Amino acid sequence: MTAHERSGPAGAARSEASRNDVALIVFLLAAITALHLFTTASPETMAMHLLYRKLYYIPIIYAGFVFGWRGGLVTALATALVFGPHAQSAMGGLVGPNVDNLYEIVMFIAVGFLFGWLRDLEERKARDLRTVSVELEHAYHTLEERAIQLVTIQQYTQAILQSITSGVITVGPDGSVATVNTAAERALGMSEAEMVPRPLGVLFREDGGLETALQQVLRGVAQRRVNEMTLVTRGGKTLHARVSIARMRDDGGRVLGAVVSVEDVSEVKALTDQLVRADRLAAMGELTAGVAHEVRNPLGIIKASVQLVEESGNDPARMREVMRVIRQEIDRLDRVIKALLDFGRPSSPTLRPTDVKSVIDDVVLFTSRFAGQARVKIVTEYAQEGLSVFADADQLKQVLVNLVSNAVQAMGESGGTIHLRVWGDREYVSIAVEDTGPGMPPEVAEKVFDPFFSTRDDGTGLGLTIVHRIIDQHGGRIEVHSVPGRGTTFTVVLPAQGRGVGR
Repeated sequence: MTAHERSGPAGAARSEASRNDVALIVFLLAAITALHLFTTASPETMAMHLLYRKLYYIPIIYAGFVFGWRGGLVTALATALVFGPHAQSAMGGLVGPNVDNLYEIVMFIAVGFLFGWLRDLEERKARDLRTVSVELEHAYHTLEERAIQLVTIQQYTQAILQSITSGVITVGPDGSVATVNTAAERALGMSEAEMVPRPLGVLFREDGGLETALQQVLRGVAQRRVNEMTLVTRGGKTLHARVSIARMRDDGGRVLGAVVSVEDVSEVKALTDQLVRADRLAAMGELTAGVAHEVRNPLGIIKASVQLVEESGNDPARMREVMRVIRQEIDRLDRVIKALLDFGRPSSPTLRPTDVKSVIDDVVLFTSRFAGQARVKIVTEYAQEGLSVFADADQLKQVLVNLVSNAVQAMGESGGTIHLRVWGDREYVSIAVEDTGPGMPPEVAEKVFDPFFSTRDDGTGLGLTIVHRIIDQHGGRIEVHSVPGRGTTFTVVLPAQGRGVGR
C-alpha cells in the first residue's frame, strides 16, 4: 500500500472502519463483563455465569476475523485480564476440583490465536490469488496485444504478397503447395483452391525441370536455385519465366518448405530476341564490311601486280618480284578465308568432364618454346587441386593457346611473365591469363572481341572472336580487364564438372 493510498479517501475509510471494529470489541467485552458483575454469584446463577463465559468467544473470534492473529491474541489476553479476577473471586477460583476457569482462559488465547492465524492464512491466499489474477490479466492483455500485432503483420504480409507482380508460391517439406498469391493465380490460370495442396509439378504440363530443382532445394543439395525455365501450364499457356527457389527454415533449423518465385519474362525474352536479331544484323553488316576491306586490299594489290606484269616486257627480275607479291597477297587471302570459315562454321563442342590441370599442362607445352624465344616466362598457379570443367578439351586448349599467344605478342621484345591462375567452386571454374605487357586503353579493350578488330598489321581480327564463340558454346563467359602500363588479364569462366551447360 502506498503512502498516497494510506492518506487518501480509501485509507481514511479503512482507518474509520478499524476504529469502529475496536470500539465494538471493547463494547462486547465490557457488556459481557458487566453481565458477570451484575449477576449475583450463587449456585442458582452459576449456569448463567458459565453462559456469560462462553459469550467471551464472540469478541475474540470477531477480533481474530477482523485483525488477524495479533487482534485475536490481544483480545483473548484482554478477556483473560477482565475475566480472571472475576473468576477468582466469584466463580470458585481459577483451578479447583470442579472449576475449569483457567482452562477456559487458555482456550480464549488458543481460539483467538488460531482463528486469527487461519484468517491471516486465508488472507494471504486471497492476496496471492489476487496477485496471480492481476498477473494473468496482464499476461492476457499482453497476449491479446501480441495476437493483434501478429494478425496485423500477417495481413500486412499478405497484402505485400498479393501486391507483388511476380508469382509467389510456398510449398511444404513434401513439395505440396501451401499458399499462392494473386500473380501466381493469373500466371498459371488456376485459383488457389485448385492448387492447394497438390504437388507443384502437377500444376504444369511441362515444368522445365522445376520439380527437380525444387526437390534439390528441399533435400539441401542447394540452398537456392535461380533458373530461366520454359513452363507450360495445364491450360496450355507457355511461360518463359525466371524461377527462384529458396528453402525456408525456422529458428531451430527445421525445414519448413520452400518459396518459389515465378517471374514471367516472356515479354522481356521477346524484346531480347529482337535485340539479338538486330545485333546479329548489325554484326553481319560489320562482318560484311570487314570482309570487303580484308579482301579488297589484296585483290587491289594483285590487280596492280598483274598490270605490272603486262608492262614488264617479260623482264624476268621484274616478273619474279611481282609473282612474290602476288603469292604473298594470295596467302593473306587464304588466311582470311580460313579464319572466316572457322568463325562461320565452328565445330560443335563435345562436352565431357575435363581436368583443367591436364589442359593447361598441354597449353604450356605447346607455347613454351614460342614464349621462350620472346623471353616470356609462363607461371601456373592453382588455388586448389583436382578442378574439372564440363568442356571440349581440344577447343579449350585452342582458346588458351590463342590467349597465351596474344599475351606473348603483346609484350613484344621486352619479354615478361604470363600467369595462368586457376580457381573455382561447386558451380564454376575460372582460368585467368594475365600478362605484364603494356595493357590496352578502354576504347581498345571494349572492341577486342569484335570481328576484324586487330592491333597488329598481320592479324585477321577473328582470333578473339572465335575464342568468344567457343566459350559461349560451352555455356561460359570470357572477360577482359586491362590497365595501360600494367598489363591485361583475360578470364575464362566455365561450368564445373557435374553442373554442365544449362543446368
